[in-house]
Amino acid sequence: MSPYTITAEDTYEAAGPPSGPLPWHLALISGDGGATLDAGLAGLKARFENGPVREDVPVRIRTAGAPGGGHRGAVLAGDGGASELGAKEVAVQAAPVAFMFPGLGDHYLDMGRELYRDFAVFRAALDSCAEALTPELGLDIGEVLFPGPSDRPGGAAAPAVDLRRMLGRDTEPESADERRLNSTRLAQPALFVIEYALAKLWESWGIRPSVMIGYSLGEYVAATLAGVLSLPDALTLVARRAALIDTLPQGAMLAVMLPEEQVRPLLGERVSLSAVNGPEFCVAAGPVADVAELERRLVEQGAVSRRVRSTHAFHSSMMEPIAGPLTELAATLTLNTPRIPYISNVTGLPITDEQATDPGYWAQHLVSPVRFADGLGSLPAGNLLLETGPGQTLSSLATVVRGSEAGTVVASMRHPLERQSDTAVALKALGRLWLGGADADWDGFPVESMEVTAADEHAAPADAARALSTTEQELHALWARLLKTDQLPLDISFFELGGNSLLATRLILRIGRTFDVDLSLRQVYEFATLATMAAAIDTLRTGGDLAALADQGAGSSHTGSSLARHTLPNGLEISHQNEAETRHFYEDIFDHRTYAKNGISIPDGATVVDVGGNIGLFTLFSHYEAKDVRVFTFEPAPPLFKILSQNVAEHGVDARLFNIGISDTETEANFTFYPRSSGMSSFHPDADEEKHNLRTIIANQQRAGATEGGDQLATYADELIDVRFEAIEFTARLRPLSDVIREQNIERIDLIKIDVQKSERQVIDGIADEDWPKIQQMVLEAHDADGEVARLVQLLQDRGFTATAEQDELYVGTDIHNIYAVRGA
Repeated sequence: MSPYTITAEDTYEAAGPPSGPLPWHLALISGDGGATLDAGLAGLKARFENGPVREDVPVRIRTAGAPGGGHRGAVLAGDGGASELGAKEVAVQAAPVAFMFPGLGDHYLDMGRELYRDFAVFRAALDSCAEALTPELGLDIGEVLFPGPSDRPGGAAAPAVDLRRMLGRDTEPESADERRLNSTRLAQPALFVIEYALAKLWESWGIRPSVMIGYSLGEYVAATLAGVLSLPDALTLVARRAALIDTLPQGAMLAVMLPEEQVRPLLGERVSLSAVNGPEFCVAAGPVADVAELERRLVEQGAVSRRVRSTHAFHSSMMEPIAGPLTELAATLTLNTPRIPYISNVTGLPITDEQATDPGYWAQHLVSPVRFADGLGSLPAGNLLLETGPGQTLSSLATVVRGSEAGTVVASMRHPLERQSDTAVALKALGRLWLGGADADWDGFPVESMEVTAADEHAAPADAARALSTTEQELHALWARLLKTDQLPLDISFFELGGNSLLATRLILRIGRTFDVDLSLRQVYEFATLATMAAAIDTLRTGGDLAALADQGAGSSHTGSSLARHTLPNGLEISHQNEAETRHFYEDIFDHRTYAKNGISIPDGATVVDVGGNIGLFTLFSHYEAKDVRVFTFEPAPPLFKILSQNVAEHGVDARLFNIGISDTETEANFTFYPRSSGMSSFHPDADEEKHNLRTIIANQQRAGATEGGDQLATYADELIDVRFEAIEFTARLRPLSDVIREQNIERIDLIKIDVQKSERQVIDGIADEDWPKIQQMVLEAHDADGEVARLVQLLQDRGFTATAEQDELYVGTDIHNIYAVRGA
């Protein structure tokens, strides 16, 4: 048994310090140059991957080369191996850090349990708060947070948690422990205690805020750290405020994806504006029946809204009955001017001395909307943003509201959907602040110098099947630096390991400097594995002919063995084919919510048909959008079907997958698959049209400023277009959709999505008359050849749908349109 295991007989009090070294270690590296840093990173990763981590301290700074170097890297090591967190040259001017404290919503049982076990500062802060709260609450808040024994090993990942539960869409009832934590009387002091203890942990690591912002209850934590409230007074105020709220009637809250000026006229007399979280993200709150009526009217208007999981209508007029008692309570406490600036939720501006010392401020805060978007805008530019509490909600809001000014945004506690150790997440966050050049007291960590050797600089993969040639070793180092991993098999493509077009252009420059050869972008795609690229470099250095090398078996960037992994901005980890496409699909489906904005919704228990599943992002969206969703997904390309299957299995989607195409008749046909532009793969290839569309899309992205490294890519524009359409031919089976509907006994289709690259008409024609009434909503990508979009819209209207067509700004100048159809709308 691990010394960090908590057995069934152990209790909350027994979760004390580990009996040995922590199972995680963060190595912060400082180098005097890029090459020295790379060598140091490689050496550390090799050291940590050779055996379990047994460091005597959780964090140590290593210097490679001359001390005080401006190049920084970080490696997080655990019993499962080591991962490089990044490497960069930091600015001379250190970046101040802003603390962001979340409100209720992302809290969960056992949040911070491993931090309590592993770090004495966190444990002491939580224990002192728990002791002070016991007379107010009549219980130990620690037992509410950590209600039972954990069978999780100290170094293991956190247990898998159903994302649908976090979104309020699961079918399982809350446990008794969850109900207790979620009660307002206990949830608010519990969250305060965790955030305060976490802030104290960060301070012990030398990270102190230059400014703070809290969301709702989070402002109480900011006020405490700023010295406005003493800790005992803050705990009293938070606990008694929560008890007062608990006496009020229950209410409801509704998130509305509209700007404030459009939301206010819809509220009526009894519903209040509760929060403004973004340019098109507000929250309304009020009595349950009135909020339900608002929700109904928003649906009629086609506006997107979603219930917020809440027991009361926080920051609304329903809080007014306790405003007086809260003011009276605050008047009995000592209120001081702030020592650290923080942002007021009431105004969205820095708190003034008059507000901070006014007992009536907390009552005003109770009944006023949280102006969080304004508050984010009031934070100084250039600050690193550190979310100091559970989840990543505030990090997401900051990224949206501040845009390009958001800079580095770091979450320091796991979200329940993440399968990570609490300690690992916190140490990783510290590593990101190091890489971001945070203004911190780094002198508090032990320092040691590193000996950097040539062997470190060109470290070969540990599992190499044969000794690498000199060229392979040097090329391996270049790949590892760009791809942020040294797990680089000889026979897997650069692009299947996570490379993309921009990284390829950077690789070309580094190959030129290292080997003094000119490799074209086309040749990077053609000789895309470590072995073939090294052979190509050796051939060029000796004046040989690459054509002969290609004839020997090189010549494709697609090996059919993609190992590329990607973490989406919402925290979901997936396998994928192409980073640029994945990013576009994510923004379209999850971020911009294009479907929802056009009146498309997925109810609980829905049946969804995904024709043209690709790697499965829409299938995953359907799974997480509502509970008990069943999906039928069709993808004819074997490489995509393989990745689709991996993603569906990993996320536990209730899906039936079909490695076939959908058409109007049962047959076989040639399918042209483009590994680098999989979304344009087609049964009806037209290279000129597809290249035109891609050129236009890239130009639109560059005009919108959405293409990273646009200038670098422009240099290789023609080559890039050609290599993006490297084609692989498959023979695919085609079937009419109605045949599958009949075989699978599908009685109702709540939504069908069709994205099949010029085959949409055949898919539509393959739906039998008796199956059309089963379909409630349809989204399809259509190519407007000779008025085809208008004809499809008319066809859907004749079938009883309200149908509209639009063209995304990204596709202006192409023939690509989207059609949205809702039955009877």
